[in-house]
Amino acid sequence: MLAKPAVPVAGKALVVRVLEWLQREGVRDVVLNLHHLPATVTGIVGDGAQFGLRVRYSWEREILGSAGGPKRALSLWPGHDGPCLIVNGDTLTDCSLAPLIVAHEIARAAGAVATMAVVRNPRPDHYNGLRLDEDGRVLAVVPKGHAEETWHFIGVQVVESRVFADVPADTPAETVAGIYRDLVAHQPGAIRAWRVDAPFLDVGTPADYLDAVLRVARAEGKETNPVVEPPWTPDMAPAVIDSTARLTECVVWPGAVVGPGTTLQRCVVLPDELVSG
Repeated sequence: MLAKPAVPVAGKALVVRVLEWLQREGVRDVVLNLHHLPATVTGIVGDGAQFGLRVRYSWEREILGSAGGPKRALSLWPGHDGPCLIVNGDTLTDCSLAPLIVAHEIARAAGAVATMAVVRNPRPDHYNGLRLDEDGRVLAVVPKGHAEETWHFIGVQVVESRVFADVPADTPAETVAGIYRDLVAHQPGAIRAWRVDAPFLDVGTPADYLDAVLRVARAEGKETNPVVEPPWTPDMAPAVIDSTARLTECVVWPGAVVGPGTTLQRCVVLPDELVSG
């Protein structure tokens, strides 16, 4: 139905919120990785002019991963051999980028090839963690389920382009679970972390998505009982919710119909769904 970056989050597609944040932080050129249902992203973003950006696309016929994807995207900038900013397209944050970039420049002088924005791990049972020393050097990747206090990578990093030099073209490869893990083991200090105090919102599961939408809606002073998403294409009908229905902490997508007497709590109602009491 939709690629994950195209899902609505309190009135705006996730990718729109990411691009608006990047534009506010001074970014002007963006390459978006595409794979699943690419038209649902390109149809929203276009060439990026509406966001004050120049947007190009790198389409992955098969998922190339967190290292294989950037390797392919960098081919759109022939001759580029400096640091690049890499941001996940399926999470939300509003951390300041300028301090991260400065932190990487300092770390780079000491031999670092990547600087990752991190927060205290909010869910060690759900997320892998990073063990850091007092100077922000990444010492180890700790599997989820651990008891120790760790830090969580929020999907924003500055990386030297040469990190991807040995990744074969169009071949799946990973950063944290692959290249970075090896560098941490064999080149101490090569991977750095920049601690930030910023929100981190995931949409990786239905529950995470629901929580993210509710949190954004509340922060923006929008109705949350329910959050009714507007149609994202001209041919989609608005959601229809009967006046006798009672919805608490729900998200209702366009085209959905919630009938009389319905009571729902913490649900996502998708397009073309008919829910009756």
